[in-house]
Amino acid sequence: MAHCHESNIKIDLPEHGRKIVLAGNPNVGKSVFFNAFTGMYVDVSNYPGTTLDISFGRYGEDIIIDTPGVYGISSFNDEERIARDVILSADIVVNVVDAVHLERDLFLTQQIIDTGVPVILALNMMDDAGRQGIKVDADLLEHLLGVPVIETIAVKGIGLEKVKNSVNKAKIGIVSHQDLQNMLIKMKARVASQGEALLVLEEDPIIAERHGLKPAKHREDIYLMRRERVNDVVGHVISEVKEGIDIKTKLGRWMIKPITGVPILFVMLYLMYQAIGVFVAQTVVGVTEETIMIGMYEPFMRGLVSRFVELESALGLILVGEFGVLTMTVTYVLGLLMPLVVGFYFFLSGFEDSGYLPRLAALTDRLLSMVGLNGRAIIPLILGFGCVTLATVVTRLLGSVRERRIAIFLLALAIPCSAQMGVIVGMLAGLGGVYLTLYVVVMVSIMAIVGTLLNRFLPGKSSDLLIDLPPLRLPRMENVLKKTGIKSYGFLKEATPLFAIGAFIISVMELTGLLKALQNFLTPLTVGWLNLPKEASTAFVMGIVRRDFGAAGLSDLALDPLSTIIALITITLFVPCIAAILVLFKERNKKEAAIMWFGSLGIAFLVGGIVNKLTGMFTNDITGSWFAISVFIGMAGVTSILVRIRKKPQVKNVSQEG
Repeated sequence: MAHCHESNIKIDLPEHGRKIVLAGNPNVGKSVFFNAFTGMYVDVSNYPGTTLDISFGRYGEDIIIDTPGVYGISSFNDEERIARDVILSADIVVNVVDAVHLERDLFLTQQIIDTGVPVILALNMMDDAGRQGIKVDADLLEHLLGVPVIETIAVKGIGLEKVKNSVNKAKIGIVSHQDLQNMLIKMKARVASQGEALLVLEEDPIIAERHGLKPAKHREDIYLMRRERVNDVVGHVISEVKEGIDIKTKLGRWMIKPITGVPILFVMLYLMYQAIGVFVAQTVVGVTEETIMIGMYEPFMRGLVSRFVELESALGLILVGEFGVLTMTVTYVLGLLMPLVVGFYFFLSGFEDSGYLPRLAALTDRLLSMVGLNGRAIIPLILGFGCVTLATVVTRLLGSVRERRIAIFLLALAIPCSAQMGVIVGMLAGLGGVYLTLYVVVMVSIMAIVGTLLNRFLPGKSSDLLIDLPPLRLPRMENVLKKTGIKSYGFLKEATPLFAIGAFIISVMELTGLLKALQNFLTPLTVGWLNLPKEASTAFVMGIVRRDFGAAGLSDLALDPLSTIIALITITLFVPCIAAILVLFKERNKKEAAIMWFGSLGIAFLVGGIVNKLTGMFTNDITGSWFAISVFIGMAGVTSILVRIRKKPQVKNVSQEG
C-alpha cells in the first residue's frame, strides 16, 4: 500500500503506476470518462474527515481517481478540499470541460494549469455546442493553454478512446500571468511544490499551515488575473454560427443582445403590466377587496365583535375601527395585496423556469456596470420586486463588499416589493401615459444618479459576470404554480403579523392623539413641500411598518393625478419596512445601515418635493410633468458624464510582493 500524504487516501499503486485524476465542474460528464477508463473494476473509499466518497480504479498500471465536481480548488468546502488534495497529488489531470460553458469551466482549467501538474483537456459536449451555434477552435485553444485538447461527445462514445490513448501526451500548461509566475518562483523556494505555492498565495489556510506560513494576501489579484486570462482565451476561440441552430437557441441569443433583447424585455414588462396592473389590480382586486372584503367580510366582522365589545370603545376601534386589526389588516392582506403578489410571483416563476432570468442578467450586465454592479446583480434586484428583505440576503452572491453595499442601498431606496408595486401599479393604471412616464423616469433617474455616485466614490472595482445560460424552454406549469404557491405563502406568513402590528400601532396613535399630532408636525413637509393632504403622513408612518402598508394607505386619500404621482414617488423611495431594516442592520454594520436608512428617508422627501416644485412651475399639469421628465433625464445624463472624469485607479504590481 502506498500512502499519499497530500490526498489522505490509501491506494494500492503499482511501482511504475501513475495517479491520473479526473477533474471538472459539476455536470460536465466526468462519470462517462471514468467508466471508459476503469470499466467494471471500481473501488470506493470514504475520504477522511468527510462524508464524501472517492471512486478510483485501474487503467493498466495506472490508477484513475475521480473527484467531486467543483468550480475551484481551495478550502471553501469539503468538495473543493478533496479535489484540491487529489489534484495536488496527481501525476496527470484529465480535465473535462463543457464546450457550451467554456467561460465558466476554463477558470478551473487555468487554476489546475497554474498548479504545474501536466494536463490533458477533454472538450466535451461538442454536439450541444453545435446545436446552440457555438463553434470552438480546439487547435487555437490548445495553443493558448499549452496543453492537448481533444474534442469529445462522451455520451455517444466519441473521442473517449483518443483521450485514453493521449494521457501520455499531457503537458504542463501556460500560467495565467507573468506576475503570477514570478510570485510562484519565489514561493516555491519555501514549499514543496508549485501547486502548494499557488494555494498559499491564494490564501488557502490549510496549505499555509502545513508549511508553517501565513496565507499570502493575493487571492483577489490572482483570481482577477485568471479571469482576465480566461476571458481573453474564450474571446479568441469561440465564435457563433447561424446554420443548423434551432429557434430556441436563436431566441436565447436575441434575448441577450441589446438591439433585440431590450424590445423583448419591454414586451415582457408590458405583458406583466397588462396582466397585473390592469386585469388583477382593477378587475380581480375589485372583486376581492370591494365586493368580498369590504362588502361582506368587514360588516360580518363588525357585527361579530359588537356582540362582545362596544364598537366605539378603545378595544372596538383597535379591532374593527378605521385601522382595525381584524378589518383593515385582513382586507389589505387578502383582498388587496394577495392577488397582486400571486400575479407577480407567477410571472417571476415563469421567467425563472424558462431560463429567461440568467439571459436578463447577461443583457443588463453592461448597464449595471455603470452603477458599479454586474449582470448578476439583476437577480437580487428582481427578487427585490418580490421581497426586499429576501433580496438583501441574496446580495451575498455578489463578488465583493463594494457591490453588496451598492446593491443593498439601491434595494432599500428604489425597488418596491411585490405587494407595494402591486398597489402602485393599480394606482398608476388609471392616470394616463404621461404620469406613468413621469413616475418611471424619476425612479430610473434616481437609481442611475445614486448608483453612479456610489460607483464613483466607493473604493474598489466591480467583478466580472460569470453566469450559466441554461437552455431556453417553455415554463413547466407545475413548477411555476409550485414556486408561486410557496412564495405567496411566504409573503402571507411574513406580512400578516407585521400588518397587524402596524394596524395596532396606528390605532393606538389615533386613540391617543399622537397620529393627529404627527400629522400637524409633518404638515410643513407633507403639505408645504410635497403639496399633499396632511393625512398622507399617516401613510408614511404605516410605510415604516411595511412598505406596501403605506402605499395601500395612499389609495384611501382623495388625490389628483399629479399628487398621486408625487405621493407614489415619495413612498417608493421611502425607508424599507421593519423586516428589511432588521436584515439591513444584520448584513451591514450599524453605521452603514443607519446611513442607508436615513439616506433613503432624506432622498425620498427631497425628490418628492423637487417633482412638486418642477411641475408646479406650470399651470398645466401635463406640461409640468413633461418638464419634470426632461429635468430628471438631464440630471441623470449630466451625473453620468461628470463622474466619468475621474482619475484612473492605481494597480499595484503584485509580482513585487512576497
